[in-house]
Amino acid sequence: MSNQESQQIQKNSFECVTPILNVKNVPKSIEYYVNVLGFKKDWEWENPAIFASVSRDDISIFLCQEGQGQSEMWMSIFVENVDALYEEYQASGAIIRQKPTNFPWGIREMNIEDPDGHRLRMGTGTSESADGVPLCEE
Repeated sequence: MSNQESQQIQKNSFECVTPILNVKNVPKSIEYYVNVLGFKKDWEWENPAIFASVSRDDISIFLCQEGQGQSEMWMSIFVENVDALYEEYQASGAIIRQKPTNFPWGIREMNIEDPDGHRLRMGTGTSESADGVPLCEE
């Protein structure tokens, strides 16, 4: 590889990442992400949908029916105010596995689940002391 080719590769930057979640029923997943978690539907493919995109602010998630991955995947999403989001999700009926908790890694986060068992760790940076509670993984 020439020096010029090496420099070209080094200048290439990543732009974003969009997780693809395996779900049992795309329309039902869209309903949960939109009506409960406050996302919007960007698009769906096929009728009835077997692949779709939902987003909230700068976060996008693809939903794929019975393919591309497995159930019970985990992801972290960083938010401006996890406590305000917790109140929103309590009111909307989200499946909350762990309320906002200060962890020793400097994040105050909550742990929610979607109908297919995927876990979303939603958190905000904090300088507060850890609460001494383990991350809920069950």
